[in-house]
Amino acid sequence: MYLEIVTPEASIVSGEVESVTVPGVEGSFQMLNNHAPIVSLLQEGKVTFKGNPVIAEGFENKFQKDSSGKWTLEISGGTVECKDNKVIVLAD
Repeated sequence: MYLEIVTPEASIVSGEVESVTVPGVEGSFQMLNNHAPIVSLLQEGKVTFKGNPVIAEGFENKFQKDSSGKWTLEISGGTVECKDNKVIVLAD
C-alpha cells in the first residue's frame, strides 16, 4: 500500500509500505493491503509503519527505526484516510 504523511511544514513521507498503525481516538488500529475505506480522527501518539518509503530531506530526525524495520513518528493529533490501498495521514 502507498503511505503519505503530511504535516503543516511539508509532505514528510511517501512510498510503499507493508502496514501502518495509527493512534485513533478510540484506540490504535492497523491498516494492511486491501483495508476497507476509512476516515478517522487521530489523537496524540505514535504512527508506525513497516517498509522503505522516502522520508523528506531534513525530517529524518523526527523518525525512529527499530531492529525489526518499523518506523515510528510521534504526532499530537490529526486525521487519516485509507482508500484503494492509499493511506494519507494529516498529522499535527
